Amino acid sequence: MGDLKTLTTIKCNQQAIRAVRFNVDGTYCLSCGADKKIKLWNPHRDLMLKTYGGHANEVLDAAGSCDSSHIVSASVDKSVILWDVTTAQPLRRYRHHASSVTCIKFNEESTMAVSGSVDNTVAFWDIVSRRQEPVQVLRDAKDSITSLQVTDHEILTTSVDSHVRLYDIRMGKMISDYIGHIVTFGSLTRDGQCYILSCTDNSIKLFDKDSGELLNTFSGHECKDLLLENAVNEKDSHIISGSATGEIFYYDLISSSISKKLVHFNGKAVVSLSHHPTDNYLLSACEDEIKLWGVKSLDE
Repeated sequence: MGDLKTLTTIKCNQQAIRAVRFNVDGTYCLSCGADKKIKLWNPHRDLMLKTYGGHANEVLDAAGSCDSSHIVSASVDKSVILWDVTTAQPLRRYRHHASSVTCIKFNEESTMAVSGSVDNTVAFWDIVSRRQEPVQVLRDAKDSITSLQVTDHEILTTSVDSHVRLYDIRMGKMISDYIGHIVTFGSLTRDGQCYILSCTDNSIKLFDKDSGELLNTFSGHECKDLLLENAVNEKDSHIISGSATGEIFYYDLISSSISKKLVHFNGKAVVSLSHHPTDNYLLSACEDEIKLWGVKSLDE
């Protein structure tokens, strides 16, 4: 895993960072702020490239398209905005959700955006056409959607109703599992065989996707009342979690032991994480700053 160190610390000047996200190849990242703006960075060089302003309230999540030409963002103002990366102009504004939009993702070809909301629904937006209404709305959750992940044929959603739901788009079926605690964030291992759920009982649970069997539980971090995120490293060997204590925990996927603890900021919650898709880099967000963690090369 290497000796991870802080490579860059970026003061974002966005009041508080709600989410940080690497783009598809890990060259750039997006920071979503309480200041209603999204910022595009090259975190490897501590460079701010663009600011995207158009939301009327805090931005909670954003995602870059597969060719990095577009961004979609989700906000407390109940809207989803599609942005042109180069011009920083909003191309479309989608309004259908009845409450804050908490999470947003592109599908694999970036032809569709998928959003989850405090109104308990998941909406599908056709990015290619001019259509303003969602193509489809999923209404299975009984409480707020906290996170979603999209693969080539599946959608994983987590909710305050303590359920995780896996939708198979090809088969047209949904599997729902009751977890017993509010699920604040769900992600998939890189091999797509397991899902990783952050829960409000100060644990992360690893489930086999096909059988629904609980494979492992990871604990050590503190959740408090925060919607903590998790991530998995590029080799599928470690599960990573933020903590209300300002630390970042690296858990060994097999043994569930704590392999490493990084301190972002003592006593301040690390709310958002994003791991580089192919290399050993991690972004963490705490208050108004993001940090890029990695292994320092010999020439640095």
